[in-house]
Amino acid sequence: MHHHQRGDVPEEGSHVLDIQRLGPASLVLVRHGESIGNLADAKARQAGQSRLDLHERDADVPLSDTGREQAQALGRHVADLPATARPTAVVSSPYRRSADTARLALDTAGSTVPVLHDERLRERELGVFDGLTGTGIRAEYASEAQRREHLGKFYYRPPGGESWCDVALRVRSFLRDVGAEPTTDRLWVFTHQAVISCFRYVLEGMDEAAVLELDRTVAVPNASTTTYRRGPSGVPELVHYASSGAVEAAGAPSTHEPEHAGRGSTS
Repeated sequence: MHHHQRGDVPEEGSHVLDIQRLGPASLVLVRHGESIGNLADAKARQAGQSRLDLHERDADVPLSDTGREQAQALGRHVADLPATARPTAVVSSPYRRSADTARLALDTAGSTVPVLHDERLRERELGVFDGLTGTGIRAEYASEAQRREHLGKFYYRPPGGESWCDVALRVRSFLRDVGAEPTTDRLWVFTHQAVISCFRYVLEGMDEAAVLELDRTVAVPNASTTTYRRGPSGVPELVHYASSGAVEAAGAPSTHEPEHAGRGSTS
């Protein structure tokens, strides 16, 4: 997508692509609750290990006890919202930790809104790096670690995995489907850390430097919410980013992890 700077005059007959329009009246992006993958990653890093002690495939990693508590706390928050602010449509990553967060939250809230699953919302695939810590990647794939350092994390694609650009393409596809026409829907999307960053990249027309600076400086806590509302002419307006206020107000702990390279880096 090419963005014209202010003051640029496009050539006659050219097609100018603006930032993504937002179809739903509001969009709430929810990161899943703490998973056992997050715990395994933290344990491996603290011990200086190369690989996480985790045997499930990424799609099957469940929530931890704290993660379930966070999802239920989010549900209590939803129940306390006025009727005009509760979700009217819900879509989740099919990965267990995300789908279970959605289901627990809605059940706790007493909501009957169905949860749809969309594979475009799944976590970024790490390929051969899956389950490895940064230490493990540098030890087992030294040349790839050097290539990643050269290309940068936005454009780098691990063998068998995805770059952030690949995830952004999935997000663009999803937004085209839900944003074709303005609606009154209050859409809640349950997904993963890197996917939420890519939603911001797409919705706000960010460049590589901006989205990586955001990723470097702001943590996205488990069960946190990022909210957009549709502004004039459909332009999305960010209301808040990576807020764990709802979970904390409902009495559950807020958890997040620092940047690192293994499965838990965006799990």
